[in-house]
Amino acid sequence: MPVTCDVLINNVQLASMQDNGKPYGLIPNASVAIAHGNIVGIFAATDCPAIAKNTVDGNGAWLLPGFIDCHTHLVFGGSRANEFEQRLLGQSYAEIAQQGGGIRATVAATRQASAETLLHSALARAKRLCVEGVTTIEVKSGYGLDLATEIKMLKVAKQLEDHLELNIITTYLGAHALPAEYAGRGDDYIDFICEEVIPHIAKHKLADAVDVFCEKIGFSLAQCRKVFSAAAAHGLRVKAHVEQLSDLQGAKLAAEFQALSVDHIEYLAAHDVGCLKAADCVAVLLPGAFYYLNESQKPPIAALRQHNIPMAVATDLNPGSSPISSILTAMNMACVLFQLSPEEALRGATCHAAKALNLHKHTGKIAQGYAADLCLWDITHPVDLVYGINQYRPRCVWQGGRMRQAV
Repeated sequence: MPVTCDVLINNVQLASMQDNGKPYGLIPNASVAIAHGNIVGIFAATDCPAIAKNTVDGNGAWLLPGFIDCHTHLVFGGSRANEFEQRLLGQSYAEIAQQGGGIRATVAATRQASAETLLHSALARAKRLCVEGVTTIEVKSGYGLDLATEIKMLKVAKQLEDHLELNIITTYLGAHALPAEYAGRGDDYIDFICEEVIPHIAKHKLADAVDVFCEKIGFSLAQCRKVFSAAAAHGLRVKAHVEQLSDLQGAKLAAEFQALSVDHIEYLAAHDVGCLKAADCVAVLLPGAFYYLNESQKPPIAALRQHNIPMAVATDLNPGSSPISSILTAMNMACVLFQLSPEEALRGATCHAAKALNLHKHTGKIAQGYAADLCLWDITHPVDLVYGINQYRPRCVWQGGRMRQAV
């Protein structure tokens, strides 16, 4: 019986990212039918029963899910390019911070910036991701550290959807750094987060999850536990920056709270990886920060594979440690620096990234019933996208079934 659809993408090779036993979830010589923004059927190109209002001939090109950048700090004020130069000239991060640089400089600039200024700069960064086929971006707050600026950041992040054909997921990261006005009073700041900010965020639905920076230069296990408890009490899922610079057992704490993801994890001990499996938690790898900070300690990739932990890959786009607006470059770095396979990197920016944002039941794969967030690529094989840097751009992008306009 014919299937009626809005769009039929015909004559394509699918890197579907389904778990069908084939590399990349390969489905060769296929047609994809789209109706009401979703995929309603996948058929053999030579025997397709779909009747479409609009048919696109893929001419044998590769169709992939739209990329998902599941960890960014995309909204912020100011620039820290001068600090990059200072570090190359011999100043340490600590010395720069003592002079008012580092996160404190970004907090000051973000507090001073208007919402319009923040939106203008965030749009420029988001567009760079969009041109590479990104269809969903997670945006964290955490450069305000007071109620008004954190709200401003989260609202600006959602406003990106009004200007770009794009899905935005927001995360509240109040426990990112200790603001100057709370110097020496870390517990008081955590109380402020738990008693004032999280209730407001939850009531007004400003964020989809709550994140923390569990680290010696961030917040302790006890402080992060309190934030997670407050998030859970208000119906918000949690995520965590953990084990980036040392092993504080933050991943185990996050797993205890059924965290969506643990991110960075360079110092996560191999024998602790099993806790992520039990919690159905995603490991988010951020090779941009590893590269930019010239680190040497790598995430426990072998243990993650052994325990079959989904590994997502993201840009960690931020002004200090990963000013990278390229998901394709992040995937290449994950292969070169962390020894992921090209398939692992591509799954990391599609189906596993979707799981890190709790979107995996309806996006991140080419499958019936999933959102039609898709990219058509003129490549000979999916590995091309990971192998080359700045060599490819998608021929077409569909966002919710609609062909996206050039940005």
